[in-house]
Amino acid sequence: MELLLMPFLGTPLWMWATFLSIVVALLAFDLGILNKDNREIGVRESLRLSSLYIALGLAFGGFVWWQAGTGPAAEYWTAFVVEKSLALDNIFVIALIFSFFSIPRAYQHRVLFWGILGVIVLRALMIGFGTAIVSSYAWVLYGFAAFLILTGVKMLFTTEKEHDLSTNPALRFIRRHFRVAERLEGSAFFVRVANVSGKASWIMTPLFLALIMVELADVVFAVDSIPAVFAITTDPFIVYTSNIFAILGLRALYFALAAILHRFAYLKQALAVLLVFIGGKVFAADLLGIGKFPPALSLGVTFAILGAGVGLSLWKTRGQATAGIAEN
Repeated sequence: MELLLMPFLGTPLWMWATFLSIVVALLAFDLGILNKDNREIGVRESLRLSSLYIALGLAFGGFVWWQAGTGPAAEYWTAFVVEKSLALDNIFVIALIFSFFSIPRAYQHRVLFWGILGVIVLRALMIGFGTAIVSSYAWVLYGFAAFLILTGVKMLFTTEKEHDLSTNPALRFIRRHFRVAERLEGSAFFVRVANVSGKASWIMTPLFLALIMVELADVVFAVDSIPAVFAITTDPFIVYTSNIFAILGLRALYFALAAILHRFAYLKQALAVLLVFIGGKVFAADLLGIGKFPPALSLGVTFAILGAGVGLSLWKTRGQATAGIAEN
């Protein structure tokens, strides 16, 4: 019992154990019950699952409130909402990856599940590294803040370029140095193929190649999202739990929103303003002598910015068809 009360990165071990138990249970539920067989996931089921994951993510903020108080809970909710919103850009890139490799919807959930499992590990490493840097060199937080402001300004004033995966350096490197099957082999990531000498060897399929690209895409997006959360709070427990709860629902969110992303036409501008706000309040806290920005106010401003972006998007794109949606 005393071991569970010992602090790890400033938080009792039992709180970390509670969080990890929830994550393991959700992954087991996802893989062992929801997706035992390869099948296409419809929009209605995706919306229900996405609502469940969002509800669990928000409810965990209540657990943080119970144990740590109002301030940390508000920081958690702010970080969760920011991460969930930034994930929409990730969904767009994932849709492009699946389209490029012609991955059927029945196999997409397999890529996303293992992709999210990899993300959980990668985010832990990146957040651990970021925590060590911030705790040793406090000035790095100002670097994160400046990066967020520059990123937000760039998002506001640059037009979106078409992604061409055929010229992606990582993809070209893999194709040049590893054997890749010409076509999908069901839901398999690897297949055994005989070479010219008759000796069989394992080669990757386009499904595994899609998984690699999804993982690399998340690393790129983490460059924005992790500094954004560190600018909200430097508590490793809040940073990691908010990240993972936002990521856990990404698979369900993808199937729910992939066909209607065009309806969120102004969300990128809202995210740009939000990144500028998050970065700006780090400088305002010290340079203007106002102290730490109130977490509750930060949460309110975050909801207001994103709500305005979503509302304007839906109003401007009203009447547009949502092509390609499959109902179950």
